[in-house]
Amino acid sequence: MNQEETEPEKMTALRRIVSFVRREGRLTRGQSRALEELWPVYGVEYGAPVDLQKLYGNDHPVVFEIGFGMGRSFVEMAAADPDENYLGTEVHRPGIGACLMGIREKELSNVRVMDHDAVEILKNMIPDGSLSKLQLFFPDPWHKKKHHKRRIVQTDFLELVAVKLKNGGIIHMATDWQEYAEHMRDTANACSFLKNLSVTGDFIPRPDSRPVTKFEERGIRLGHGVWDLQFEKISDPE
Repeated sequence: MNQEETEPEKMTALRRIVSFVRREGRLTRGQSRALEELWPVYGVEYGAPVDLQKLYGNDHPVVFEIGFGMGRSFVEMAAADPDENYLGTEVHRPGIGACLMGIREKELSNVRVMDHDAVEILKNMIPDGSLSKLQLFFPDPWHKKKHHKRRIVQTDFLELVAVKLKNGGIIHMATDWQEYAEHMRDTANACSFLKNLSVTGDFIPRPDSRPVTKFEERGIRLGHGVWDLQFEKISDPE
């Protein structure tokens, strides 16, 4: 990390960038029931650092997803990979309710969900060197130039993520906004502690492990492109 900045200064900068814009929406009856019945089982309240092995009852690798939306692809990935644990955060309550419904439908035991800002979760709850992968799919691109500073993918954020990843851990990002994809690529490529897994140093084909979301399907129908990036942690930030 940049030694010219103090830790309080770096944390203040990180707190200014949040992983979401809170969007409240009307809950369906099923979503409301799922929140009431299933949150006590699968929900994790924001607070003290979490013991991931105790949380899941095993020492399987942990995948952390930021902003799982309605949870369809998040649940599909967890169902397809029962030997990995999935922890996801989302602040759209209908999305959380829908995700909980999917967890119950597929009878999953390897999924936990949170309703809080991902930066604060990473900073205060996730032990260093504990994650095998971080997934960030279709974050808000803040496409107006004056809003670019609000984008979650900045050097400080990548440094924080790298600290939480195991050596060899993966950051997987995807966006349908080309300019933001280039920003993600250039920002991550400049981090000496990350290795771009693209053979051409830019983007990768969509891995089969990432299901196509409804949002993405709509974009494809409209002719939008989608860009995937994967970076491996090769060292701790300095």
